Amino acid sequence: MQAIDTSIIISTYNSPVWLEKVLYGYNNQTYRRFEIVIADDGSKPETGQLIERLRKEVFFPIEHVWHEDNGFQKSQILNKAIIACNTSYIIMSDGDCIPRKDFVEQHVKYREEGYFLSGGYFMLPRTISERITKEDIYTEKCFDVSWLKQHGLKSSFKNNKLNSGNLKAGILNAITPTNASWNGHNASGWKEDIIAVNGFDERMQYGGQDRELGERLVNYGLKSKQIRYNAVVIHLDHPRGYKNQESIDKNRAIRKATREEQKKWTPYGIVKKEASV
Repeated sequence: MQAIDTSIIISTYNSPVWLEKVLYGYNNQTYRRFEIVIADDGSKPETGQLIERLRKEVFFPIEHVWHEDNGFQKSQILNKAIIACNTSYIIMSDGDCIPRKDFVEQHVKYREEGYFLSGGYFMLPRTISERITKEDIYTEKCFDVSWLKQHGLKSSFKNNKLNSGNLKAGILNAITPTNASWNGHNASGWKEDIIAVNGFDERMQYGGQDRELGERLVNYGLKSKQIRYNAVVIHLDHPRGYKNQESIDKNRAIRKATREEQKKWTPYGIVKKEASV
């Protein structure tokens, strides 16, 4: 087996049924030189039990990084997961996003010094999310627009995300009005760059902490590449009990300061000390 050269951080919290489907998606990848680092924001034992079972089934190594449940502390656990990564390149996604079989291959293909990559997601309704099986993932049925329509998916321009070839994907990436931001569900960059800006700002809870990291990376001098139509994940639907306006407002204020003051480094990240940049 070739040495791994890519780390994939998957965030999760008490969603072992969704996480199992996601890990089957990674077991179906065309590019296989990667490790998975689970950033677990305090899940109950069921998640650990699932990981122990799947370690015997999947081809890739899994590192389970966990801390005690203290509310929504995704930024904290992601910083711990960044430190745990054993390679120079990090892809980040979530435990409710099943990757298409070429997902890792696309991130590796387009990675480049001086850049981070910005992908997107395709949101599925709850009914389809629940019915997807291990077989549907391994056969790629869950990425087939006709199969999804048979099970209730409505027609939409967004369906192009699922079936664009390289040429069409390149055109759609070029014309999309969506900003090539750092998206927690689908983004990647060099570990040394993420460390250089001190990772995620741990003051930030739900709402934009991923975008704020990307804004500091840009202030640091990186450019971003749009690959939302190349690197595809399907997003499984679920309730978001941790979403609240107070957190969103606080995060907006932090992001505003990052942009206006051109901040490259946060003193509330991996290393806790006064900002020097």
